[in-house]
Amino acid sequence: MSGQPDLGRADLVSMLAELTGKPVEQVPHRVGSMELAWLVHLVEQRYDTRMDLTDDQLAGIRTLDDALAVFHTCLTASADG
Repeated sequence: MSGQPDLGRADLVSMLAELTGKPVEQVPHRVGSMELAWLVHLVEQRYDTRMDLTDDQLAGIRTLDDALAVFHTCLTASADG
């Protein structure tokens, strides 16, 4: 993978819809610990990588947009190194 990963907010919403069984329109903007663990798991599978998130990164993820920003940082770093 080179450059920015192709992971988008819509991907995360779809992943959470799968977890909750809700339509994508009903997926909440905020994420809890279970939802975050699910997202990390699926993103790691999708990109065949391990994201070693720091405590600070994990603590900073409260919304889908927060998660997307952290995931992009991790995926870009793993692609560079």
